[in-house]
Amino acid sequence: MEKLLTRVSKPARYLGTEWNAIHKAWEENPVRMAFVYPDLYEVGMSHLGLAILYGVVNERPGMLMERAFAPGPDLEGLLRENHLPLFSLESHRPLTEFDVLGFTLQYEMSYTTILNILDLAGIPLMASERSAGHPLVIGGGPGVANPEPVAPFFDAFLLGDGEEALPELLAMVGSLKKEGAINDRRRVLKAIASMPGFYVPSLYEVEYNNDGTVAAVVPREEGVPERVVKRVIPDLDAAYFPTQPIVPFLEVIHDRMMLEVMRGCTHGCRFCQAGAIYRPVRERDLSILLRQAEELVRHTGHEEISLTSLSTADYSRVEELARVLAAAYADRGVSISLPSLRVDAFSVRLAEAVQRVRKSTLTFAPEAGSQRLRDVINKGVNEEDILTATGEAFRAGWQAIKLYFMLGLPTEREEDLLGIVDLARRILDQGRKLAPGGKPTVTVSVSSFVPKPWTAFQWEPQDRVEAIKEKQKLLRTHLKGPGLRFNWHEAEVSFIEAVLSRGDRRLSRAIVAAWRRGARLEGWSEYFNYSCWEEAFRETGLDPAFYAYRSRREEEIFPWDHLDFGIAKDFLKRERRRAWEGLVTADCRSGRCTGCGVCPGLGVDLILKGGPRDSAT
Repeated sequence: MEKLLTRVSKPARYLGTEWNAIHKAWEENPVRMAFVYPDLYEVGMSHLGLAILYGVVNERPGMLMERAFAPGPDLEGLLRENHLPLFSLESHRPLTEFDVLGFTLQYEMSYTTILNILDLAGIPLMASERSAGHPLVIGGGPGVANPEPVAPFFDAFLLGDGEEALPELLAMVGSLKKEGAINDRRRVLKAIASMPGFYVPSLYEVEYNNDGTVAAVVPREEGVPERVVKRVIPDLDAAYFPTQPIVPFLEVIHDRMMLEVMRGCTHGCRFCQAGAIYRPVRERDLSILLRQAEELVRHTGHEEISLTSLSTADYSRVEELARVLAAAYADRGVSISLPSLRVDAFSVRLAEAVQRVRKSTLTFAPEAGSQRLRDVINKGVNEEDILTATGEAFRAGWQAIKLYFMLGLPTEREEDLLGIVDLARRILDQGRKLAPGGKPTVTVSVSSFVPKPWTAFQWEPQDRVEAIKEKQKLLRTHLKGPGLRFNWHEAEVSFIEAVLSRGDRRLSRAIVAAWRRGARLEGWSEYFNYSCWEEAFRETGLDPAFYAYRSRREEEIFPWDHLDFGIAKDFLKRERRRAWEGLVTADCRSGRCTGCGVCPGLGVDLILKGGPRDSAT
């Protein structure tokens, strides 16, 4: 292996000897799992979930977890040329030697890479073709909101938080190994299906209507739950958090310490899947965060602490936390960053407090160019909020503002698109008046709306690729001139994402066909090849438009309806109707329950940690 690594461009990706990497003795730990991130090392090592699960498993006696990533094209070529299997980083053992392979499903465009990894490891792609000697292949992460397109490749999925559930699974695997029953694959799968939060797709039958829609997803036998409910850590203060994370040898996407201040989001944006499936909001106590930050600084040597969550400025004591951390570590060269900001002046003042030295770019996400459309998506901000925030930013010394928008949102009209142009120009004019001395820039970055399961827009069609391209052209034409920048996402990538996000099991055939034609590492624009997918759909006879462009009937049964993330379907229907009426639904942080169903359904509560921003003022 060492000889091969001298022939690849970034051998540090594969060494496994980084600072804080854990090398547990193989023979002393009979339950072995590899966490497999289906992308390159630089992406995977920026993932907080990997750090959490790596730490929580490895601190248990009798079990170990190692890491594996998608190899770069150069190493893949060498592995195939030399008939060598893909390996884990810590022990460089073939993935087939582990009991469990755990993939995180972060993004639909990683699905072909999962197949590539299984193939490189010498593991059959289809779960039904694996025998007793093969590892159990399980999946977790946001992709399990609808895992059906990849269901035939997996033995099981874990829904929700993994800190408690994953060690429970490994303990069960350990018991079955001890009993000598681990080779009875059917018994193992039934045992997994009996555990809360675990979904074993092979134990469910999918029935279809004549029009191609799903008629039902039902258990194949008795004892298998009709609905699988996600796992929730009710109190983050009591949950494991890694304060000795691995420090990579090479620069990764997020090269910094991550301090998770809370989990979940209360805003209720109607397009946002993460905001729905990670409910309810659970904040960490300030004293615990300060202790964790101190340990992270001591154990890593990083120069930046990122306050991580879906919406960090919402954390009840964020101002106090940020100021205390900035004061404590400034003289040690450690800065504080806030990766997600709300569109409000408070966020800017907070950013100013912690980013006194480096003011590169400040990013906001108005999402839509008109107030009408921002109300449709329940964004909860108005133009005055946006202009006040950007004005504060320019006054505080920022020269570059980045604005995120989505194209193709439900009810979108041309005036909404022109509203993006108008807003960007007004912000730029504001910068020219307020930014002291410099030349302000405003970058407009647009993505395409992708309807996602568990959102109020899960019934809506996606705009056709041609329509998205016309909208991009309109914006490109108008967003020209000094100080204005325009970025956009490839419409075809969003189309495939839309097909897979609400797809059913039949799509697994297209995923295999696309992979066989060379599709992999598709989150990287240089590797995405749309023709692989066009040919895959032609070969399999599947119509991608059926999945991406079709408006769903309100009573339609979805491929993910047998899974339970706590969000009530009636609540989503109600939110959808309110969207079409342009009605805004208040944030439940203000004290008024919106009736989403999560707290009573999952038996958990919103956990806020006090402070002046607990009320939505």
